[in-house]
Amino acid sequence: MSTPDINTEVHNAFEVIKNGGIILYPTDTVWGIGCDATNPEAIKKIYALKQREETKSMIVLMNSDRMMHTVFSQIPEVAWQILDLSEKPTTLILDNPRNVAPNIIAEDKTLGVRLVKEPFCYKLMERMKKPLVSTSANISGRPTPNSFKEIDHHILDGVDYIVNLHHDKIAAKPSTIIKLGNDLQVKVIRP
Repeated sequence: MSTPDINTEVHNAFEVIKNGGIILYPTDTVWGIGCDATNPEAIKKIYALKQREETKSMIVLMNSDRMMHTVFSQIPEVAWQILDLSEKPTTLILDNPRNVAPNIIAEDKTLGVRLVKEPFCYKLMERMKKPLVSTSANISGRPTPNSFKEIDHHILDGVDYIVNLHHDKIAAKPSTIIKLGNDLQVKVIRP
């Protein structure tokens, strides 16, 4: 069997997402369940699949500073410094997102965001021209799988497309999470 081609996988995933579907895909950390971050119906499907309350927000991945500016009108300078200095994947929780589905924004009007360099995610967002929802591939409350083979069959059966890349990769741990208010309050949520 030939090795899956990243461009084919980007195309297949894009077609599913464009039509409101949800995908299971490799990220720069753990396997993620994702969809178009501007599509509230697709986001509802992820909450239902994970059996997760809609009050628990999910993060979005972005692939450029420009995309960050589309979603946040105000980005504290320290956010860019943290991203520049981070040696591992870092999720920032920032205030007052816009241009995303309302059901992905937390009750306190914040949104977690991570800039990615992972080639599949990067190329997929280049094609989507929108942020990509990312939440760990587990039922809410259960452990986060560190590899594709640890993903629950309920999740595998519940997504519309499984990206055929990196099925043998053992994940790094989940990203560092830092909450950064426009008032410049900094709080490390997950080191």
